[in-house]
Amino acid sequence: MKTEDLIAALSADATPGAAPEGGLPWMLAALALAGGVFYAAFGLRADPMAALAPFTLPKTLLPLALGALALALAFRAARPGQSAGPLPALMLAVPAVAAATALLRLVQTDPAGWAMQATGKTMVPCLVTIPLLALLPLAALLGALRRGAPLSPARAGLAAGLAAGGLAATLYSLHCTEDSPLFWALWYSTGIAISGALGAVAGHRVLRW
Repeated sequence: MKTEDLIAALSADATPGAAPEGGLPWMLAALALAGGVFYAAFGLRADPMAALAPFTLPKTLLPLALGALALALAFRAARPGQSAGPLPALMLAVPAVAAATALLRLVQTDPAGWAMQATGKTMVPCLVTIPLLALLPLAALLGALRRGAPLSPARAGLAAGLAAGGLAATLYSLHCTEDSPLFWALWYSTGIAISGALGAVAGHRVLRW
């Protein structure tokens, strides 16, 4: 059987009950559980209105946008023959906007303060917490993707990891008081990238068929 015929057959055999999107409520429940445990232990930031400042709001909105786009891409990747469309390009636009925001803050800041703003006081907790918050929703999302038949398990896992990481960073941003774009553009992105790498490795193992 030709590859094209196999893809067509897999697509034709897909049933609504087996759609990967059917696992979305479980993934959101896992995200809510992870966030609830985290907030119960560490709480929201004491000054929530500061999160609405022009240089602060993107640290919540950009990871949320990346998470939503990566989630859509992961579900598409689980369906044989379905095009990714503009999703990869839109996802690349998110770190580009983050980098532009950081660059703007860079030129507005005395060079003597660059290192302090970039490293902050919570760099290590940030790098540890975002991937940890992403683990449970990532596991749930990979379980949902197993309902499909991704042609590239590693890529589907990567998208799942980026989705879980982006949404985890969104949760973390409501606790984090490091508001400089020099901090969150660098370390949130790194935490999300770690989650993406974990997803790619796990996807290669659990999404094979």
